[in-house]
Amino acid sequence: MTAQPTEHRPLPEPPPMRTLRELRAALRTHGFPGDPEAFERELDAAELDDLPRVREITQAYRHRVLLRLDPEGTAAVERTAEDVEAELRRKLAGGAAAR
Repeated sequence: MTAQPTEHRPLPEPPPMRTLRELRAALRTHGFPGDPEAFERELDAAELDDLPRVREITQAYRHRVLLRLDPEGTAAVERTAEDVEAELRRKLAGGAAAR
């Protein structure tokens, strides 16, 4: 029996996120709860001259917007630790039984 291909729906067009203003708007509209406030806290804590850190922060939050737009990504992020742990236990038990 062969695996059936999963249907891949095209992802929605991501919002523009080239500037801090655009990224802030994207976080308010598409971010996870608390993302806009967390983004501002992280930027406030960063040294203005530490451009690699500012870039790291903005890239991380851009990624969170993209993740939120992907239904599979959102589902994965919203899984509970208990659910992930149970799945890992099942997989480990199945791997041990196959040996």
